[in-house]
Amino acid sequence: MKIITLLPWADWLAIAAFFGLWSGYAWFAKRLGRRRPSLLQTTNRYRGYWMKQASARDPRMLDGIIVQNLSSTPSFFCSTSILVIGGLFALLGTTDKATELMSEIPFAQATTLIVFEFKILVLIAIFVYSFFRFSWSMRQYTFVALVIGSMPPATAFDQGEFDRKVFVDRAAAMVSSAAETFNDGLRAYYFSFALLGWFVSPLSMVLATVIVVAILYSREFRSEVLRILKE
Repeated sequence: MKIITLLPWADWLAIAAFFGLWSGYAWFAKRLGRRRPSLLQTTNRYRGYWMKQASARDPRMLDGIIVQNLSSTPSFFCSTSILVIGGLFALLGTTDKATELMSEIPFAQATTLIVFEFKILVLIAIFVYSFFRFSWSMRQYTFVALVIGSMPPATAFDQGEFDRKVFVDRAAAMVSSAAETFNDGLRAYYFSFALLGWFVSPLSMVLATVIVVAILYSREFRSEVLRILKE
């Protein structure tokens, strides 16, 4: 509770702006993606195409390889998050030297040791959140492999023994959920860079957060990749 009195009001406003912009952009991107194509929604359409092709293939070794390759990316970020968390906890043991180093940076705001440690703890919390999102995405890709593996042979679909649409929609929804969960973890990485501005000043963090939001918006709604995929 001591941190409540030691942390200046400007820092509390910066924290509120940081998490407000983060959660606000996540809500905005989800709502806007329903009205106009976003990178995530567009790639989800391609995931649906993929599952239609998978239902017509027999055997489905290619699809298993694709799922394995897709799951390797969240696995990498999951491992990276653990390393970053370990590094930040190690930094907590040398905060006195870190604060001295930060005080030598031009325009950096002077801060007490406990406030500096609090900033590191917030940064740790972000990477813990990203770890849980990446690990959940990784698990969902294993469920995708399970769903694809449970598909009947293509001939069974053709003969009407099973409903192709039910299997395709279920598999497409599963792989889309895994991709959206991975996107949440990756977004946390982006905002963690914005939080680094807090070690300079609260204003720097707010400006960095606005820049991150602008970058995310341009990549999800106005990127060249999105234009190519929509064509």
